[in-house]
Amino acid sequence: MNIWSYILKRILLMVPTLFGVIAITFAVIQFVPGGPVEQALLEMKGRGGAGEASGGGAPQYRGRQGLDIERVNEIKALYGFDKPVAQRFWQMLKGFATFDLGNSFYHHGDVWTLVKSKLPVSISIGLWTFFLTYLISVPLGIAKAVREGSRFDTLTSLLVLVAYSIPGFVLGVLLLVLFGGGSFVQWFPLRGLTSDDWATFSLLGKIKDYLWHITLPITASVAGAFAVMTMLTRNTFLEEIRKQYVLTARAKGLSERSILYKHVFRNALIPLVTGFPAAFIGAFFAGSLLIETLFSLDGLGLLSYESVIRRDYPVVMGTLYLFTLIGLVVKLLGDLCYVWADPRVQFESLR
Repeated sequence: MNIWSYILKRILLMVPTLFGVIAITFAVIQFVPGGPVEQALLEMKGRGGAGEASGGGAPQYRGRQGLDIERVNEIKALYGFDKPVAQRFWQMLKGFATFDLGNSFYHHGDVWTLVKSKLPVSISIGLWTFFLTYLISVPLGIAKAVREGSRFDTLTSLLVLVAYSIPGFVLGVLLLVLFGGGSFVQWFPLRGLTSDDWATFSLLGKIKDYLWHITLPITASVAGAFAVMTMLTRNTFLEEIRKQYVLTARAKGLSERSILYKHVFRNALIPLVTGFPAAFIGAFFAGSLLIETLFSLDGLGLLSYESVIRRDYPVVMGTLYLFTLIGLVVKLLGDLCYVWADPRVQFESLR
C-alpha cells in the first residue's frame, strides 16, 4: 500500500467516525435538562436558571405552564426547536460540511467567527507550552540518560517528579499568590494577554507587555508537561544506549559524542517525533480550561465550558466538530511521522 492509498483510506474512515461522534452527541443533547427554550420560558416567568424538562427535543416543557401557547411556539421557533429532530440534524450536517457552524444562542453571532476570536489566547498558550516543553525536555532527558545514576540524574529526577505531582491549576494558584499580588509581591498581572493600553506601546513595548502577561500561565501549563516528556526522553535514550549496535560502535573506537548524535539520537527520537503532532494540538486544548479560568484568559477552553453550562448547543456542537476533526487529522499525521522517522515500518502494519 503506497502513501496516497493509505491517506485516502484513512480520510474515508474519518467520515463515519466523525458522523458517529456528532450523532451520539446530538442525541444526548435532546435529553439534557434545562435547554435554551426552557431557560427562556423560566426567565419570562421570573424564575431564571435552568429547568427540569428536556433540552429542547421534548414536546412539552414544564416551564411553559402559565404562558401563552403562541409565545411558547415563538420561542421554540427562535431557537429552531419547532422543526423535527431529524430535520434539525440534517441541516446541521449540511452546515458542517461547508464549515457553517450555525449561530450561538448566547453570543448571538456566528460560531465560526466566535471560535476564531478565541484562537489568539489558545494559540498563545498552546505554542509556548509546546515549544518550551520540547526545548526543555529533550536536552534535559538526554543529559539525564548520559549521566544515569549520577547526582545530576537524581536531583533532576526529584525536581521532575515534584513538578509532575503538582497539578497545573494548583501551581497557577501558588504563582498568583506569590507573584500576582495575592499575599506577597505583584510582579505579574492577574488577567489577560495584554494591557488595556497595549495598542499605544512601541513594538518592543508590546512584546515586553505580552511576555509579561503570559509568564505565569505558561509556567503553570508547562510544569507537568515537561516532566512527562523529560522522563520519556531519558528512558528512550537509555533503552537505545544499551542496545547491541551501540556496543559495536564503541568497539570500533567511535567517540561517545559520535555514537550519541549519529547513531542513538535518530532511533531514540522516533517515539518523540511520532507524538509530535498530537503534542502540538494537545497543547492547545488539554488542560487549557483551568489555566484560562484561573488567569482570566478568554480562550477556546473557557468558551467550550461556558457553552455547556449555558446550553449553547450550536457552540457545543461546532467546537466538538472542529476538535474531533482536528484529532482525526492529527492521528493521521502521527502515523505518517512514524513511517517517516522509521522507514522499516510499512503502511500495512498501521491498518
